[in-house]
Amino acid sequence: QMRLIESGGGSVQAGDSLRLVCTISGPTYGPLDMAWFRQVPGKKREFVALINWVASRTDYGPFVNGRFTISRDNTKKMVFLQMSDLRPEDTAVYYCATLRRPLMDREADEWGQGIQVTVSS
Repeated sequence: QMRLIESGGGSVQAGDSLRLVCTISGPTYGPLDMAWFRQVPGKKREFVALINWVASRTDYGPFVNGRFTISRDNTKKMVFLQMSDLRPEDTAVYYCATLRRPLMDREADEWGQGIQVTVSS
């Protein structure tokens, strides 16, 4: 059974950087388009970034403003979210997810367990 495992979260200061890693474990069948979402308690889960299977297309939530970069290494079955210039409002649980097509719908299929990112001012 395929699993998505997030790592790389933690507590940082405003202006710092973090790199989140999503490792795809177990068998996979066919190409996987991937995304990151985040959620703050009491709020809806929010789209952060997506990347298609061949990494030819990426897309970001409006709050990213060039601060985050999504990438992937299919040989290692990993997806990355490089976050820079972090702000307290970026504090959330970040989730890795597989995406259904069409990508523009930003509809997730499978989810990881989530990882906490905390940014202090």
